[in-house]
Amino acid sequence: MFSGHIHRDLRINSYGSYLRHRFGCRVSKVNVDGGFTCPNRDGTKGTGGCIYCDNASFSPDGTTAGIPLERQMAEGMAWHRKRLGSEKFIIYFQKFTNTYAPVKKLRDLYTRALDHPDVVGISVGTRPDALGDDALALLTELARTHYVCVELGLQSMDDAILAWMNRGHGLADYLKTVERVADRGIDICTHLIYGFPGETRSSFLKTTNLISRLPIDSLKIHQLHAVRGTRLAELYERGQYLPIALEEYTTTVCDFLERIPAHVAIQRLYGSAPLDLLVAPAWGLKNNQMWYAIVKELVRRGTWQGCRITGDNLRVSNL
Repeated sequence: MFSGHIHRDLRINSYGSYLRHRFGCRVSKVNVDGGFTCPNRDGTKGTGGCIYCDNASFSPDGTTAGIPLERQMAEGMAWHRKRLGSEKFIIYFQKFTNTYAPVKKLRDLYTRALDHPDVVGISVGTRPDALGDDALALLTELARTHYVCVELGLQSMDDAILAWMNRGHGLADYLKTVERVADRGIDICTHLIYGFPGETRSSFLKTTNLISRLPIDSLKIHQLHAVRGTRLAELYERGQYLPIALEEYTTTVCDFLERIPAHVAIQRLYGSAPLDLLVAPAWGLKNNQMWYAIVKELVRRGTWQGCRITGDNLRVSNL
């Protein structure tokens, strides 16, 4: 039997269904740029950023720090209303490290976002080593009256891989931050990437054991991909980085989902980049096509999220 969290047709606990159940309507995330930088770029932790990082490759048009926050929000909400019929919104502070600033700036940006009557909460993308006590106290305060999600970029639980990508933190930093955020009324989302050189399917699947024992509310998973202007793209051009194949990614993600507890909502299963920036892998699939390729594979297998975890035998959701 499917778990009560699992969508009957999608065979996963989709974040969209989770939000609809929680808020009683269609809720969309609206990306904004708060004008942050990153300790892995300004010299605090390192320079140059992660080997794959180019924020322009995953940020929607119209989200730049030069545009007032309220205008970014208004344009993003209008787009989601028209395209999806969304009624309420979560403002997603996405670019770079969105807790890496004085708490005065954080309070100004977060509260301005929450002042809009159609905004139910905020989601804040950050690094495990860049969430200071003042920022965490502020998020805890806001979570008493609004939905607050902290999105932690782990990417890999392998410290050697984290060093290779010039990440600037280790697994221990992530674990410590999860412990600090837990039990504060704040949702925790973890970002993971599959396809690093030297990474095997079995090593990636070991991450499910880690996630399963931590208070993680949602996950974002995507393939390692190279975009123009990054050091990863340079490695690809020199033949030093070989992207994984689409079939390998699809089957591995399905293996991963089968081992993830059903209560963990899945926010993303695939990373995309504008075609003029994407170098590799060139799979030629849009986000929704990739999403359903994974769903189709789960259907073919007759499996679903969490099915390989003993006791996952509750009723199926009709959301």
